[in-house]
Amino acid sequence: MKALRLYAGPGAHRHLSREGLSAHDVRVITAAAGGPKGLILGPLDRFIFGEWLAGSEQTVDLVGASIGAWRMATACLNDPVPSLVRLEHDYIHQDYQPLPGQSRPTAQQISQAFAHGLTSHYGGRLNEMLSHPRYRLHVMTTRGRGILHREGRWRTPLGYAGAYITNLVQRRAMGAWLERVVFSRAVHGEPGRLPFRTDDYPSRQLMLTDENFMAAVQASCSIPFVMTAVHDIPGAPTGAYWDGGISDYHLHLDTRDVQGLVLYPHFQPNVVPGWLDKALRWRHGVSPFLDRVLLLAPSPEWVARLPNAKLPDRTDFVRYAQDFNERVRVWKAATSAAQQLADEFAAWLAKPDSLQVEPLP
Repeated sequence: MKALRLYAGPGAHRHLSREGLSAHDVRVITAAAGGPKGLILGPLDRFIFGEWLAGSEQTVDLVGASIGAWRMATACLNDPVPSLVRLEHDYIHQDYQPLPGQSRPTAQQISQAFAHGLTSHYGGRLNEMLSHPRYRLHVMTTRGRGILHREGRWRTPLGYAGAYITNLVQRRAMGAWLERVVFSRAVHGEPGRLPFRTDDYPSRQLMLTDENFMAAVQASCSIPFVMTAVHDIPGAPTGAYWDGGISDYHLHLDTRDVQGLVLYPHFQPNVVPGWLDKALRWRHGVSPFLDRVLLLAPSPEWVARLPNAKLPDRTDFVRYAQDFNERVRVWKAATSAAQQLADEFAAWLAKPDSLQVEPLP
């Protein structure tokens, strides 16, 4: 059974039909939020960064939100393959035990443990990521505005309720509550140019530095109500910063100006704009923003053969709350099976066939 399906925007499909695909064609790689779902992209990441792209010389912008930011930051390390293997191991083996007298771990407890994990993973290695000769890292976060400027027992739920209602009317209007903040690696002392337009949603770009890297990545992964917000990131406007997936869940970004292709290893064919759009099916379709995108995703038939007939996801933390070892086993089985995705992409690259590439749905 084929595991991998390829989807392309019109511009990307024309390129593939004329020229096939070489590593040099890739100028941007995007990496979505989605928690444990992103684990199945580990083998693809290791092949892309450890073998395929290693043979090219162009600059590549790496754009990530939440687990995607963690993946892309790790790809910027000098030895990406063992580092990506460690990322997969550490994510799978997360274990948050409730404190005595509590039924579930607190948001503060999870955030503290996550911060410790980031320090363990990246401590002493920031210079590798922030001075990579080819990769320019962009970390997506979401900053609260108005009532969400600070996190609080009543402020946060009221603010997100307002954001949800506003988003129902118009996605851009949600910017009154939450803005996109991108932390970008410096180029010649300034934040590197973004590989996407920002006129679709209220946005600002800031420099990613040694002083704010840990806080920015922690913020990019800070799911509201599951983890605490990160406040007052160094070098950034004051306020509460949350998961980059809130503003840009699957990075449905306007990349039409990219001079080359946008490679998007993803866990599904649809590119959902924001976290609050998950239930809004009318926003899940393709748009001109994705013209230059080549998206790699697992086939539904392959997913149906995984444990529980689904990708790993956050509900597994509840499903296996009393059986840590079983969750580890299930997630390891899924990531092991995902090697087929990387093998099939490598085989396709050896003999690219645009007839096997479908339009983005």
